[in-house]
Amino acid sequence: MYDFIDSTNYDMRYLRLLAEKYPTIQDVCTEIINYEALLNLPKGTEHFMSDLHGEYEAFFHILNNCSGVIREKVELLFKDSLANEEISDLCTLIYYPTDKLKLVKSAGKATPEWYLFTLRHLIELAKFLSSKYTRARVRKSMPEAYAYIMDELLHAQPDEDNNQVVYHNKIIETLISLDNGDDFIRALADLIKFLSVDRLHIVGDIFDRGARPDSIMDMLMTYHSLDIEWGNHDILWMGAAAGCAACVATVVRNSLSYNNMDVLEKGYGISLRPLTIFAEHTYPKYDNLAEAAKVAISIILFKLEGQIIKRHPDYNMDSRILLENIDFEKGTVVSEGKTYKLNDIPLTTVSPEAPLELTDEEQDVIDGLVSAFRESERLHRHIQFLYDKGGIYKIYNGNLLYHGCIPLDNDGNFKRVKFNGRPYWGKLYMDYADHTARRAYIKGEQNDLDFMWYLWTGRRSPLCGRIIKTFERMMIEDNASWKEPQDNYYTYYRSEAVCNMILREFGLFEATSHIINGHTPIKVIKGESPIKGDGKLIIIDGGFCRAYQKTTGIAGYTLIFNSHGMRLKSHRPFKSRQSAITENTDIDSVSERIETINHRVMIRDTDRGIKIRRQISELSALLAAYRQGTIVPKFR
Repeated sequence: MYDFIDSTNYDMRYLRLLAEKYPTIQDVCTEIINYEALLNLPKGTEHFMSDLHGEYEAFFHILNNCSGVIREKVELLFKDSLANEEISDLCTLIYYPTDKLKLVKSAGKATPEWYLFTLRHLIELAKFLSSKYTRARVRKSMPEAYAYIMDELLHAQPDEDNNQVVYHNKIIETLISLDNGDDFIRALADLIKFLSVDRLHIVGDIFDRGARPDSIMDMLMTYHSLDIEWGNHDILWMGAAAGCAACVATVVRNSLSYNNMDVLEKGYGISLRPLTIFAEHTYPKYDNLAEAAKVAISIILFKLEGQIIKRHPDYNMDSRILLENIDFEKGTVVSEGKTYKLNDIPLTTVSPEAPLELTDEEQDVIDGLVSAFRESERLHRHIQFLYDKGGIYKIYNGNLLYHGCIPLDNDGNFKRVKFNGRPYWGKLYMDYADHTARRAYIKGEQNDLDFMWYLWTGRRSPLCGRIIKTFERMMIEDNASWKEPQDNYYTYYRSEAVCNMILREFGLFEATSHIINGHTPIKVIKGESPIKGDGKLIIIDGGFCRAYQKTTGIAGYTLIFNSHGMRLKSHRPFKSRQSAITENTDIDSVSERIETINHRVMIRDTDRGIKIRRQISELSALLAAYRQGTIVPKFR
């Protein structure tokens, strides 16, 4: 069939470039054979997680146990040959090999027999997990020092005289005798985790609330295959790194609110000392410096937000300039058309005549903080990674991934929003938001920086989807003013027709396509389901953040999409890393089958399969050009 392709349909310049990589007919044939075989392997396993919110230890454990998949595979393989305690020991060794090895040694259990027993089981597990991959792919994922040995052990075949079995046993025994057992166990543990998850999707909100979002970012930067859909908390930090003063003030305020200053000061080297010194003498009523600093940065924030709204009438947020709605004599403020009594938080630096004007000291404080964010090398490594691997949305293997919402009007149609005189809606709006966020970081122009703040908190932001009431929650005791109205999306996403409308907007017409969404914690404890729109939309924010777990009743979700279908795993709270290592405690997870696919999904059915088929077509054209004499192959 490859002889009859009309190579004239292809740009000959491209085919000649391709010929440099595949100079002989045999080179082309070999590559086509490899690609055709690859198309018939099962698709890799995808894991989807969202709203990590700095919960490093829990996320680290779930990444290590592959959302419970490793334990499932260990139990499947060894349930008849290993006791429960042995299964737990083996799993913990895979999750935390270095720590577990220290424990085994300190207990005097690290005998040659233990190493032999352990390595054989790890090799058997790795062999089982590698069945969905090509041998070349598995080999590439191995550490170079052990690649040859691992490749041999994973592909051992029994023979008539058991020669290979003896040969492979000798390899293992020699590894142990040379004291290479620890390194080899660590290498096998890494390989097992690599083979368990082919692709990781983080559907937004890595930052804020939890203690170590910076450590999560370090971990993600070493992960073999992932993408990130930006959440409103991520875009906030991205805006701060780009130099948006309002974003900087909000990040600092959030860190103070959650008593999490270490991520700024130790994680990113951003000093809060100038702020605390200013706060100490400006708001002396507070004995707690952190509380004084929170008041100081909040007042600065409210002023900066008002200035942004003034600069952008098209944001339609004039009612949110609350400092201008204060009656200083009566001590009241108008919010959403209603008058409320202000609490006793002092407005020391707010002038009734010019409430949005920063004092000289406030300007110095925020200028210093903006400079510190711009100059933090580690922060910018993380933010550049977010730009490299992330976006407002992603289409992957027939599914649409985004963190927040697609703004809708009262009738459930796409809401039209205007910026700079031009209307945007649906996919067009999401693309505009993505493009502007990238330009803000590259160029740092004021209008784009302001839009980063809008993406964090704007009335029609696709990352936010609600009116954030920071001012009311801080300045008004009447909690009736705290309610945060949501976009119509959060009503209409229960409709299958609306979900299908959104999917079609992004070119997804298959019955198997889904929207995968984060941002809104699912109140499982009250019986709420993460499945919306008759199965077309799945919300995977289950409360990774400890602050939400009393509300949700669980501690996060992982959506798993493999060649057999989709299932959702709900996780229970994580005790601690130390407990996991010393007591073999794991995160208990409950699995719910969402969708079973009638036929097994192969690589040919995926995005990767589309690319491979295109490559096969191009190689076939080159083969035809060789055989027709249009391009002369090399001969070996």
